Amino acid sequence: MRAENDTPARAPLDAAALRRAAVRPGGLWREIEVVQSTGSTNADLLARALRGEPEGAVLAAEEQRAGRGRMGRTWTSPPRAALTFSLLLKPAVPPARRGWLPLLTGVAVAAAVTEVTGVETGLKWPNDLLTADAKLAGILAEAAGDAVVVGIGLNVSTEPAEFPAPRPGALPATSLRAAGATALDREDLLLAILEGFERWYRAWQRADGDPDRSGLRPGYTRLSATIGRTVRAELPGGQALSGPAAGVDSDGRLLVRVSPGSEVAVAAGDVVHLR
Repeated sequence: MRAENDTPARAPLDAAALRRAAVRPGGLWREIEVVQSTGSTNADLLARALRGEPEGAVLAAEEQRAGRGRMGRTWTSPPRAALTFSLLLKPAVPPARRGWLPLLTGVAVAAAVTEVTGVETGLKWPNDLLTADAKLAGILAEAAGDAVVVGIGLNVSTEPAEFPAPRPGALPATSLRAAGATALDREDLLLAILEGFERWYRAWQRADGDPDRSGLRPGYTRLSATIGRTVRAELPGGQALSGPAAGVDSDGRLLVRVSPGSEVAVAAGDVVHLR
């Protein structure tokens, strides 16, 4: 999409070119906007959803001043070093099945990253994209009435010294550049993610949110870095449980085997991979 003399790693996103490539009659994506700076693309689209905006909006920011992660955490990145964007969706599936949206997003992001950059990735339940046990991207889904806004923050060209100090016990952060990516063009990445997301989202809706009929559960399982590992799930309220991660149920909850023949479905909380 760029001239040969452009530097893709931190070149600005071209909103007009993105719209020409991704917005089409009958497609999911209705509008693609790029802003230079905002507090949070998720917060912006949540406010628009509450005002009745239909699904299909994509909002990307070159810089987020108040980017949000799960459980009230912050997400920061130097300007244009990451791909930070949100999607406004109104999924026509049973409410309980909406728990699959961040997992569906992870599948689309993982496939796009490997296709465009050659970096092999895995998915840590429920919202992290990993490579070599370091975090490349985070995903945050938030509801507003009948809408869900899904935000993605993908580290593209961030240098090691530009990352904030990790929380105690948290996985280290990395970027596609640090992972040896063969390409760092953020527009190519965004378009590949939007294409893959639309394909999975349409199939999931046609299946009424069923992760098996849509192929989503086997697709997620193949990419999961969590299923099959021993984990500790730190639950809201201070409780914790440990055991092998046995799979993901029909509502997107992680199944942790706490004793032979007994599994607990975890819907929220931090999951730590144990060695």
